[in-house]
Amino acid sequence: MRRRLQVGICGLLAAAAAWSQTQEPAPGEPPARRWTTLERLSAERLAAAHADVERLRAAVQPPPPLPGLNDYRGVFHAHAGDSDHTGGTPEELLRDAGRVDVDVVFLSDHYRPPRDFMDGWRGLHDGVLFIPGSEAHGFLIHPEESVVEHMRADAGTLLRQVNRGAGMAFLSHVEARVDHPMDGLTGMEIYNRHADALDDGDSMRALVSWIVDPDQSKALTRAVELFPEEVFGAQFDYPALYLAKWDRETAHRRIVGVNANDCHHNQVFVVIKVDDDSVRVGTIVDDPDEMRVLTAADAPGIPELVRGHEPGTVIGRYDLDPYWVSMRNSTTHILAPALDEASIRSAVAAGHVYVAHDWLADPTGFQFFVGEPGAPAAIMGDEWTLEAGATAELTALFPLPATIRLIRSGEEIAVTRARSLTHRLDRPGVYRVEGWLEVDGEWRTWIYSNPVYVR
Repeated sequence: MRRRLQVGICGLLAAAAAWSQTQEPAPGEPPARRWTTLERLSAERLAAAHADVERLRAAVQPPPPLPGLNDYRGVFHAHAGDSDHTGGTPEELLRDAGRVDVDVVFLSDHYRPPRDFMDGWRGLHDGVLFIPGSEAHGFLIHPEESVVEHMRADAGTLLRQVNRGAGMAFLSHVEARVDHPMDGLTGMEIYNRHADALDDGDSMRALVSWIVDPDQSKALTRAVELFPEEVFGAQFDYPALYLAKWDRETAHRRIVGVNANDCHHNQVFVVIKVDDDSVRVGTIVDDPDEMRVLTAADAPGIPELVRGHEPGTVIGRYDLDPYWVSMRNSTTHILAPALDEASIRSAVAAGHVYVAHDWLADPTGFQFFVGEPGAPAAIMGDEWTLEAGATAELTALFPLPATIRLIRSGEEIAVTRARSLTHRLDRPGVYRVEGWLEVDGEWRTWIYSNPVYVR
């Protein structure tokens, strides 16, 4: 989400528009949204979404695990105590990771010379594996050893140093660099929570208008208390731009797809009384003197909102992105034999991972492979050769019935609503699957597999 509040308020915005109708997807296209973000944020929609999520979570039945592999829940692009616009600390991140059963955290510290980000948290802390890294040059970099002397070098030089040994690098914030070449990169983000906030100005403007209105601020407080994950997930859009680039790039080489939480725990909005007619509005990482000052001319409810409070008092605080909420919103599940840095790095580099929105339902146990269940010839991330005259089946197994889209080289070739999908392989291609779940009358993406590369 935006760090600064670059918004103007000309009165209270309407919280919801007329309800739309459920739209069946056009052939070959992903399901479309039914509700706008503002509609999703209404009390009725939040409650309906929550009820469906609770139903889905209760119905999860994981398939038997793949032999020799564990399904570890991981997050990429995590910030903690690394900049003046990061509100959370490593200790807080660790506590919340334990709350939602996160096993692996790939840190993405902002570069702060002369500090070396590789000197941050590393290894197991209370059962959570931390792997250091940095967000630099538009990449998430995770070298094995220090590259601090190369951080100011050109991108090519930095990547060569990062990639020594088991080092990895991923293209970040794809919306800002769609045409960026993938040379020297292990993979790319295929979903980034920050991108959903950037393209949703209406809900951001509405949020500011709500927190300076006496009635709407109470409703927002209640919504965040009762439905924190539904509020955080309201801005979600299918990451079409990200996935289109991924499909284009995987046509030429293996590209590992990972998630991006971009979590900072900095979207804690505060309202501070200035006087009987005005307030300051900002977040916990903003300097109060730089916060936006709003008056009754901007929002007529301000005098009532501040009545009875002393100047300088925080009269409203709305925590929209605690680490546990953002970490469960999107994840990278890693199929690896053990929870140690070498095993996790190896599994990620091999593409033995899938991206999921765990807040909808626990995806643990999802599988996508060629061959027989329990004895696959290849799993997601692997290459598999289609021998002349031979037959083989590609299978996806889900912990819940879902709408399953099978995509070959960027084109949907099959869709079904089931717990599994089996496809007879008859031609080469880059195959991946998506699983969608129905929540409050609309389909939301739940799981994105990495591809099986059939040659």
